[in-house]
Amino acid sequence: MSGVMERTLSILELLGKHPEGVQVSAIASELDMPASAAHRLLKELSQYGYVRQLRNQGDYALTIKLAGIGLAFLARTGVPDIAQPILDRLAADSRELVRLSVIDGEDLVWVGVAQGAVAGLRYDPGREQGIKVHLAGSAGGHAWLSTLTDEQALEKIGAQGLRADFAMGPGAPTSIPEVLASLADTRKRGYATMSDSYHAGMAAMAVPIFRSEDNAVIGCLSIAGPGVRVTPELMDQFHPLLREAADEIGGASEASFFFNRNRALPAETETRQAG
Repeated sequence: MSGVMERTLSILELLGKHPEGVQVSAIASELDMPASAAHRLLKELSQYGYVRQLRNQGDYALTIKLAGIGLAFLARTGVPDIAQPILDRLAADSRELVRLSVIDGEDLVWVGVAQGAVAGLRYDPGREQGIKVHLAGSAGGHAWLSTLTDEQALEKIGAQGLRADFAMGPGAPTSIPEVLASLADTRKRGYATMSDSYHAGMAAMAVPIFRSEDNAVIGCLSIAGPGVRVTPELMDQFHPLLREAADEIGGASEASFFFNRNRALPAETETRQAG
């Protein structure tokens, strides 16, 4: 790794995964940089208020400043105002976890959540908000990829990798043909499903969100929960509710500049599939 900017951003991304803090030596080792360089960059980030040392000669951790910038940006996009009431209603109707992900450039990022489970087993992925969705191993990823051609989908999978950088469940796809077969099933069924993939014991379903004016894909909406409860039969029952909520978000997206800012830029052709 070379370049001050690349190293600095890599440090911020690493610390974002470890709110408890990380030692300088561990940061240097993880990012393959000299400890002296890591220490110098951390001191500079500390001076600007982005990181702090938890104790003398101790670990470094992010301050709330970077998160505050992100939250302020998200609030100003209008996405929470548009989507949260819809997410809350769908969570109450399904009594499962509902999540919204939006397309940002070449990535799909989780930005909204509502928990509908009030008793029994619950799936609460609190640390995944703001994280890029792993496309090959998630229902949301497959929902988006299913709106693309196989060639375009393979490009996105190739850029991100077939396997995630965390321990996935035993049901995660292990080959490209397996992913392509899943995408074909998704197009026929009308929604993507995954079981024991992103996390062991979890099942999820997802649909793409289409901007109502021009049918462009702007994100995905998913329902997830314990696999013993979120069965294929239940997913089939949830599909109309999920599709209705996604269409409602798509219809309201005109009120958010975030969903419209790339309208004039060249983009891949993403067309709504029948089914």
